[in-house]
Amino acid sequence: MAQQASEDLALEASDTAEDTHPTTPEEIIVTGVLQTNRQDMLSAVGVLSTEDLANAVRPSIGETLAHLPGVSASSFGPTASRPILRGLQGERVSVLSNGLGSIDVSNTSADHATAVDPLLAERIEVLRGPQALLYSPSVVGGVVNVIDRRIPMHVPDEPVHFAGDLDYASAANQRAASGTVDVPLGDKWVVHADGSYSKSDDLEIGGFALTPALRQQALASTTATSDPLFAENAGVRGILPNTASRTWSAGAGLAFIDDGGSLGVSYSHHETLYGVPLRFATQPDEEQEDPRISLSQDRVDVRAEVTPESGFFDKIRLRWAYADYAHFELEESGEIGTSFLNKGQEGRLELTQARRGNWSGASGAQYSFRDFNVIGDEAFLPKNSTRTFGLFTVQQLDLGMIKLEAGARYGHQNVSAQPALEQTEFFDGSRSFDTFSGSIGGTWNFAGDWRIGVNVARTGRAPSAEELFANGPHAGTQSFEIGNPDFRVEKATSVEAILRGGGDRYTVEASAYYTWFSDYIYQRQTGDIEDGLPVYEGVQGDARYYGFELQGTLTLASIGEMDIVADGLVDYTHATILDYGPAPRIPPLRALGGIGLESRMIDARAEVEWVDSQTRTAPLETSTDGYTMVNAELTWRPWGEDRPLSFALSANNIFDVVARRASSILKDYAPLAGRDFRISARFNF
Repeated sequence: MAQQASEDLALEASDTAEDTHPTTPEEIIVTGVLQTNRQDMLSAVGVLSTEDLANAVRPSIGETLAHLPGVSASSFGPTASRPILRGLQGERVSVLSNGLGSIDVSNTSADHATAVDPLLAERIEVLRGPQALLYSPSVVGGVVNVIDRRIPMHVPDEPVHFAGDLDYASAANQRAASGTVDVPLGDKWVVHADGSYSKSDDLEIGGFALTPALRQQALASTTATSDPLFAENAGVRGILPNTASRTWSAGAGLAFIDDGGSLGVSYSHHETLYGVPLRFATQPDEEQEDPRISLSQDRVDVRAEVTPESGFFDKIRLRWAYADYAHFELEESGEIGTSFLNKGQEGRLELTQARRGNWSGASGAQYSFRDFNVIGDEAFLPKNSTRTFGLFTVQQLDLGMIKLEAGARYGHQNVSAQPALEQTEFFDGSRSFDTFSGSIGGTWNFAGDWRIGVNVARTGRAPSAEELFANGPHAGTQSFEIGNPDFRVEKATSVEAILRGGGDRYTVEASAYYTWFSDYIYQRQTGDIEDGLPVYEGVQGDARYYGFELQGTLTLASIGEMDIVADGLVDYTHATILDYGPAPRIPPLRALGGIGLESRMIDARAEVEWVDSQTRTAPLETSTDGYTMVNAELTWRPWGEDRPLSFALSANNIFDVVARRASSILKDYAPLAGRDFRISARFNF
């Protein structure tokens, strides 16, 4: 029934995009108002379906997606890890929940976790290109859409539909469980309930927490000061302190569904308590921090859809969400050091045109607001509000062998700040921005299943409140952050070419991209120290990003009902900020290859992931050593692939190597997990 669940998601036009391995040309990408065959997408996409999530799911969205082509993770510990798309992160990557924003503050800082629970995801898609304009004015990064079934879209055939997941992972002694229940009330009403719980201890790592350079520095400080704390820091190994976590979520939904449309509402509560990996002191005058973050969110979602029998539109959809979010950074004593309070809502109206010959399209409007306040001794940001409004459209023209697509978006954003008395000299007022973004491209089916495509986009991104108004110490990232209220709109022009195709026993997908930024916003480390923290100043300049992604599968042999399949991917990003140097925290060249056995009841796979060293670093940024990981997984479906039960066993980082992700602020202090054995059971009745 897991396969049926994935098919249902494609039928219901929820919203998302790219798979760990290339999939068949018939796969439908459901993120975007217009459902599109993956083969026709103008940009590289990524999908984790229900089956893929069995082995891929992790406590954070970033780590769950980290093996997709072109995707890395911020890796601020195992819980706070956002996805990084082609070296871009933060404001340039939108994390969505069923097509609407996550309405949290994860974009504010790398140590802030998203309020989206991957344990309850049915499908996750990564989308770029013209259809990403439907959600964000900046398609250069892309959108990550996490789809669940909290608002049902179909009436179950059975009296009760139940799906669940049980997981255990050894590296953090993680115990996790999740479940969903759908009950039909007559033939048009469905009630839904779901919940998840996860608890983990401090993460096991393959070696020392600190890099050799930092260990040497700490030991040298010990010799100079005779302070045993420094030697203790240098000797931390095997465990990454202060990374334990506890997370639980619960939700309920009710929907009315008939042939003319649907109406549904849901409520959810999400709560997480997690530690931020220690940034060990290596100098006598440094303060050692071991903060924990207590996060909670209450959210209400509404979804309405009408399917007119005739007229210019064949579908009208309205979505709205409101969330009340708070998180508290706790001191070692348990007292609250800094509070982050965020209330926001987002609404979208989508109008899908009835197909006219070879022409189809969709248009709509989007509105959101956020009231955000940081309270405490380390409040680096004044109280602020952000209001945005956008109009968007995407149009498609199917000429048979050639398919064309164009998208456009206008956005208006107003950002206002209410600084404290001591900050009034820094800024007092508001800024408004108008942005225009557009994208156009096409694909050509030049032979068999082979298509080549080109997409050109021009985007504008208004600066966020954090980029405009930051002015103070931020304990989570151990930095003193300074924004600039005079920032201009960040603009980008990007070109991407893509090739997709295959034959009876193989598939190939390759993409290459180049992006020119003007008024690119970034944080520059000045070398100064303020309040005992390094100063990072927001500045604007020109930047260049380019890279490529290549992935493919090959069926080596077939023995009865069994196939032996090889797969692989390679990705690379190169980023430079003119008159400054390499952009900070850019993932290096990566290659991943595997070979597996696929059959009706058993799948088995082994893979090797090689990541190059990253020596092309920003000023004052440290380099990162490369690493090689070996992983293996086994999936058993005792009743066959169409039956409702599966078990998965995986061994990750089998040789317990020390791996540090170049895209992480904490790469010198917090390596990735060491050897990790995971077991899970999934059922769908």
